Amino acid sequence: MSDTRRRVKVYTLNEDRQWDDRGTGHVSSTYVEELKGMSLLVRAESDGSLLLESKINPNTAYQKQQDTLIVWSEAENYDLALSFQEKAGCDEIWEKICQVQGKDPSVEVTQDLIDESEEERFEEMPETSHLIDLPACELSKLEEIADLVTSVLSSPIRREKLALALENEGYIKKLLQLFQACENLENTEGLHHLYEIIRGILFLNKATLFEEDEKFLSEVFAQLTDEATDDDKRRELVNFFKEFCAFSQTLQPQNRDAFFKTLAKLGILPALEIVMGMDDLQVRSAATDIFSYLVEFSPSMVREFVMQEAQQSDDDVLLINVVIEQMICDTDPELGGAVQLMGLLRTLIDPENMLATTNKTEKSEFLNFFYNHCMHVLTAPLLTNTSEDKCEKDNMLGSNTTNTICPDNYQTAQLLALILELLTFCVEHHTYHIKNYIMNKDLLRRVLVLMNSKHTFLALCALRFMRRIIGLKDEFYNRYITKGNLFEPVINALLDNGTRYNLLNSAVIELFEFIRVEDIKSLTAHIVENFYKALESIEYVQTFKGLKTKYEQEKDRQNQKLNSVPSILRSNRFRRDAKALEEDEEMWFNEDDDEEGKAVITPVEKSKTEDDFPDSYEKFMETKKAKESEDKENLPKRASSGGFKFTFSHSPSATNGTNSTNSKSVVSQTTPASSNVASSKTTSLATSVTATKGNLVGLVDYPDDEEEDEEEESSPRKRPRLGS
Repeated sequence: MSDTRRRVKVYTLNEDRQWDDRGTGHVSSTYVEELKGMSLLVRAESDGSLLLESKINPNTAYQKQQDTLIVWSEAENYDLALSFQEKAGCDEIWEKICQVQGKDPSVEVTQDLIDESEEERFEEMPETSHLIDLPACELSKLEEIADLVTSVLSSPIRREKLALALENEGYIKKLLQLFQACENLENTEGLHHLYEIIRGILFLNKATLFEEDEKFLSEVFAQLTDEATDDDKRRELVNFFKEFCAFSQTLQPQNRDAFFKTLAKLGILPALEIVMGMDDLQVRSAATDIFSYLVEFSPSMVREFVMQEAQQSDDDVLLINVVIEQMICDTDPELGGAVQLMGLLRTLIDPENMLATTNKTEKSEFLNFFYNHCMHVLTAPLLTNTSEDKCEKDNMLGSNTTNTICPDNYQTAQLLALILELLTFCVEHHTYHIKNYIMNKDLLRRVLVLMNSKHTFLALCALRFMRRIIGLKDEFYNRYITKGNLFEPVINALLDNGTRYNLLNSAVIELFEFIRVEDIKSLTAHIVENFYKALESIEYVQTFKGLKTKYEQEKDRQNQKLNSVPSILRSNRFRRDAKALEEDEEMWFNEDDDEEGKAVITPVEKSKTEDDFPDSYEKFMETKKAKESEDKENLPKRASSGGFKFTFSHSPSATNGTNSTNSKSVVSQTTPASSNVASSKTTSLATSVTATKGNLVGLVDYPDDEEEDEEEESSPRKRPRLGS
């Protein structure tokens, strides 16, 4: 249950002096970097959006009323109120406010209010009256204007008077004209004064003063993207927008929303798309900062733009692909810009901030777009640096032939680590889309090439990627891993690490310990049957002996269950045969789901009557006996040298997804090279069961029967002999 103590309603006072309900949410007090101080934040309880962001100013008068109400005024006679559900919550926030202002929480008003008579006199002044004498808007008066604007900021009344004077005299447009004059005359001193003036006007926080001159801003955007604009001019323009966006963080949420919507309407995103691809490093850096403000303001707005853009542009010029390419091409040795861009990409692909309505789902639409138009750009460096051609080329240069080569360049390794971090995020949050991508591209095999990197942090990133996949406990992934023999590079890395007790050793052990503790039967069987001889000497942890014990217990349980089958067959319940399960897998991957990760499997038709079962069961037992006979013949053989070092490589046939079993399972269709020499046990068993059973299987659907299916499908087989 949520904390009701901090549950509040946010109210603002409208022009008719009536309180408007702005929504219900939960309030907190925290330090906000952009506002440079402790602030009150209210996030809506419906969707987590920001209802209020208000810095606790040392000189603002806060009033506590009726034990559950806090009221205060901000600029432009902007009155705010928080109405708490519980008194305790009101007391907590009131103490925070008093702490910032150095007041005793027992007071009900933190500051002396404006004298009532003075306030009444101010309200009685007609708005058209001459409140403040503004200097003439001329180049020679810029310093005087800057001093005036700066001097009024400490007085609420003088701020109001200045705001009214600026609005009534159309002063902003005159200042913009002076800005253009200073630009033309290259008057640096005048531009500095204008900076101080505009900065002060922004701090007045009066909404009517922020009405953008759309013609002026459109001209600025045009200059920003015009190839004829010289580099210095473009650098100044993009820095102007960067400062503009930075100032917007001081505005109230509704004013900030209006500001960014205006920028979006005028074409800030297409302009950034051009500017971010330019050669000037300072321009690209400032453009990235502006893009970060936009993503923080509204990820949905950016996503909507790029999806519309995809309908009329090539993939290589899409905004998100421009961002990815800038991340990949970052020349900073520490990849500072790449790290920033990676964070923005993660925000954009995060389903947690995607909207869902009854008519459309942003999550489904955007992820379909991203995996169709952008994912290949993101994974290109990874696939390039783990390709066979890359390995062969580097081997010719004298690298250790026992290791599949991977990047030794530190900057490249850092980049691949960032890409793997994003892909790991996708595994956790994009279950359906990333699963298809991993299996179709055989991506995990390519990632595990990086286990041989001399950079331990990169090897750990590759291992973390596999750990996240296994952590899902998804049998589609498990079959992909076992059929592709993808534990081999991990075990090779463990053996190469020797007796060194380091982070890599601990991470690998944790991976196998997770499999043991969670009792993932298909993976346990695969590890014990294929690798236990190489791992049994590791005794400083009990992980591998524990896996062997789990494996033997499961085998005994299966034998006991098999012995009890004749009495079970008299039941009227049925189970699906292996062929039907394979067809279901294929249907799952071919289904174009609207909802992320939702597999649609059609119900299996009932088999014939119970009279058909005895004959079918006899054939089933014959198959079991044949399987046991083959188990004895196909035990893993010790290498001629007596060691258990496994060789890991990637043959050309892996990309073709061929499979000698001709299984209908999609996992088999995307199996890497090692599955092409899959054990004859698996092939003969699948063929035999299919031939004898067809669609008429009469085994009872006990809770453990699905696990028995997995035992049959992942039966012991020889370790594939991989080509060099």
